[in-house]
Amino acid sequence: MDRRKFLKGAAIGAGATALAAPALAQGGKQLTIVSTWPRDFPGLGVSAQRLAARIGELGDGAFNVEYFAAGERVGAFDSFDEVASGNSQAYIGADYYWAGKHPGFAYFTAVPFGMNVVERNAWITYGGGQELWDEISGEYGIKSFQAGPTGTQAGGWFNKEMESADDFKGLKMRMPGLGGQVLSKMGASTVSLPGGQIYENLVSGAIDATEWVGPYNDYFMKFYEAAKYYYTGGMHEPSASIAFGMNKEWFDGLTAHEQLILEVACNEEQGRAHQESVAKNGEYLDKLVNEHGVQVRSFSEDIWDAFGEASAEVFAETREHSALAAKIDDSFQAALRNYGTYLSNFDGQFVNQRNRVLGIS
Repeated sequence: MDRRKFLKGAAIGAGATALAAPALAQGGKQLTIVSTWPRDFPGLGVSAQRLAARIGELGDGAFNVEYFAAGERVGAFDSFDEVASGNSQAYIGADYYWAGKHPGFAYFTAVPFGMNVVERNAWITYGGGQELWDEISGEYGIKSFQAGPTGTQAGGWFNKEMESADDFKGLKMRMPGLGGQVLSKMGASTVSLPGGQIYENLVSGAIDATEWVGPYNDYFMKFYEAAKYYYTGGMHEPSASIAFGMNKEWFDGLTAHEQLILEVACNEEQGRAHQESVAKNGEYLDKLVNEHGVQVRSFSEDIWDAFGEASAEVFAETREHSALAAKIDDSFQAALRNYGTYLSNFDGQFVNQRNRVLGIS
């Protein structure tokens, strides 16, 4: 089956809105958006297209919105430079893809043992996170907003059971960001592949394992054809917030009302994308297990402890990169401990006891 046709049909079947390529509106200020996701890509790609369409709707003629999926204008990993240069006005993608430019970018997508969606929203909005994001992005001529979290992501797809930390030695796995650096510390060989290239690499054996998102998104990727062991919540991406990154000079030239349109559209998609993943993940986990024989596993405490030790090394090295990297880490870690203490004693206590009383596992 043609992979592109499959993904397009699956996305529409999952409730996607079909969008013309590439123009969404005519008139107003030019807003060319490039994405790191393929067109009609279930979950992330559909979210990006929905955001582009919503900007056009809310703008009501303020913007001439053109949306290009990965590969239609530039390659997925070329999106940042495309926007920083001013060739396009905005990108939709995961900012940890740019960690090679500065490791501090990883904190604005996801880091190992980091914040969940609720915590991250609090940090960005009320804990100084947005100001730090503006500082690091501004160095590269970018202004960013949050625009669609995935929720806590799965630990990944493996072609063998992962029984101890030693099983990661020599493993070839797709995992970007600081999470990939953690696995490298544990002896794995990690790569950062765009979403549209993962399936072919897993099926061919070029990689042994991969992480992607969660059951809803992963179902349509058909990873179960090459890897039957699916691990629940991983350490690497407890929130994975997607960025709407704009050319800063272009953004600064907008009126206050035009800037607000963009911010409101991003805030709306920040809520909607997470709500969709929560609503769909349980349903599609059942499908993976019952329709395709996927075997669900959880990492052992031995593996979690090894993740923790390697993460400490990665954070120490990240802090050494620059004063700004240390400043971001200081803010992030302080907020994480503050929010985590509260949530553990209130939300965590309630959910654990609710599930115990109701027999939810």
